[in-house]
Amino acid sequence: MKKGTIKVSVLYPNEEGKSFDMDYYCTKHVAMVGELLGDAIIGATIEQGLGGAEPGSPASYIAMGNLYFESMESFQNSFGPNAEKIMADLPNYTNIQPVIQISEVMI
Repeated sequence: MKKGTIKVSVLYPNEEGKSFDMDYYCTKHVAMVGELLGDAIIGATIEQGLGGAEPGSPASYIAMGNLYFESMESFQNSFGPNAEKIMADLPNYTNIQPVIQISEVMI
């Protein structure tokens, strides 16, 4: 991604007793988000946590989704009107409250 791109990260903490359906997330949720936000998305990645810093330790996050946008305005204009529908799909794949971070790509 080029410098100045906006990255929206949705991180799902790996907590005891929580569940996450990676198949649903990859095949249904992300497809729905892509349809709703359309051309505003210039890139996306999905990551599955494998482990922590210490050998054999659990990953801090069970999954991460990252969406990339040309500008903050592009993100806000596409996500804002669709936020309720996107968030309403959460119970279909997880019982984890996601952590959301918006960042600017520097390099």
